[in-house]
Amino acid sequence: MSKILVVEDDRNLLDTIKYNLIKEGYEALAAVDGAEALEIARAQRPDLIILDIMLPKIDGFEVCRILRKEMTIPIIMLTARADETDRIMGLDTGADDYMTKPFSMRELLARIRALLRRAKTPETKVPEGQAILTIGDITIDFEPPSCQSERAKVGVDGQGI
Repeated sequence: MSKILVVEDDRNLLDTIKYNLIKEGYEALAAVDGAEALEIARAQRPDLIILDIMLPKIDGFEVCRILRKEMTIPIIMLTARADETDRIMGLDTGADDYMTKPFSMRELLARIRALLRRAKTPETKVPEGQAILTIGDITIDFEPPSCQSERAKVGVDGQGI
């Protein structure tokens, strides 16, 4: 079950988003200001954050900047600030997506699914009994350890890959 942190100071909207996330099978965490958002994100390590910009204590832009320095969690900014400048600033500070209020709950849920799908790295295992793994144009040879692509070959001095 994916864990989503909703950071919103409007408690009615916060409750509505949380209700819909839980209904969709997500675990929903909540924060009503920027300081609380940072505290929860650091302690709980959510899989995705929905972040308002106009927040008490620390605004959403600054929360996004701080979180980007510490983790790679997908962030959707959900805000009433619809100017092109705000959208660009939100994306440039590290948001993965930007939605303006009012918004469609169905669209928000679809964007959440898309970001979570992209955030999950495919699990790749070396088949038992094989010492070579090929992913796209990259080949990893575990005996002796080396990594090669169409562009270059990289040796590994006894270190794990």
